[in-house]
Amino acid sequence: MFPIRCFSCGKPLAHLWERYRSEVESGRHPGQVLDELGIKRYCCRRMFLSHVEYIDELIAFEVHSRQRPLRR
Repeated sequence: MFPIRCFSCGKPLAHLWERYRSEVESGRHPGQVLDELGIKRYCCRRMFLSHVEYIDELIAFEVHSRQRPLRR
């Protein structure tokens, strides 16, 4: 779940995530890909370089809700 905007400056970034990920997975250097995408600010580059995809690991856990009896 990549953030929609940069936490520091507020620039929209989410629309670039899929392209960035596919380029890096194909073996290209992350810094070069960020340059081509036009990501120049350090705060925005940090968003891409430090992001960890953990949603697939979280989905593996079931959520059990504890239901309380209704009070009358």
